Amino acid sequence: MSSVQELHFPSEAAFRTEITLDKYKDRLVVVDFSAVWCPPCQYIKPIFRDFAKDLSEAAFIEVDVDESDELSAAVGIRAMPTFQFYRNGKKIDTMTGADPAGLKRLLNQHK
Repeated sequence: MSSVQELHFPSEAAFRTEITLDKYKDRLVVVDFSAVWCPPCQYIKPIFRDFAKDLSEAAFIEVDVDESDELSAAVGIRAMPTFQFYRNGKKIDTMTGADPAGLKRLLNQHK
């Protein structure tokens, strides 16, 4: 069973270091960029966490854009929630919006 890690990154370099760790080698890493004041983010948060439980072969990370603002700007976050999908440190897909069906489709596509 996979769980969601709530992480804060002081810089883009710290984020890049994290997602290229050996524990993520060849695994799908799904990053949820959101904010506590964002109603759509709060709507999809429990759904994102349920998907994490169901897809143990992937890693799920939540990033609060207000606490990691440099990273959010560096990776192009313009709206929330935004989900970015990485494998071996490279971004392979992005989805913006609180769309459970769309998120599930991308998880199944990239797992």
